[in-house]
Amino acid sequence: MKPMRYRGYPARIEYSDEDGCFVGRVAGIRDIITFHGESVGEVREAFEEAVEFYLESCDERGETPNKPYSGRLLLRIDPEIHAAVAEAAEVDGVSINQWAGEKLTAAVVGEEQTSGTRTDPGLPGG
Repeated sequence: MKPMRYRGYPARIEYSDEDGCFVGRVAGIRDIITFHGESVGEVREAFEEAVEFYLESCDERGETPNKPYSGRLLLRIDPEIHAAVAEAAEVDGVSINQWAGEKLTAAVVGEEQTSGTRTDPGLPGG
């Protein structure tokens, strides 16, 4: 499932039984921008309004707004690991980028499914 996006910003949206509505936040940036709505249409409208308000507020204060992550990730790893990754990707018949992306996605999804929180002190929230 693809995230809801507006002006390049992705949204993370969940349903809150406690509040009886959808609650969301703009994902992939350091600033905290939240919104909510009772229907998909309302939450989409609230998301777009929140992004617009954020961008306008940054402009009024003369600040540069946070940009969403680009999807590019530079890693520095041991040459032996690099070689092993290249070999594994070749065996799987995919590029190193695709192989690494699949492994990273599986690691993040698996972590969220098992604990719901990050416990590694090297990760945000850990």
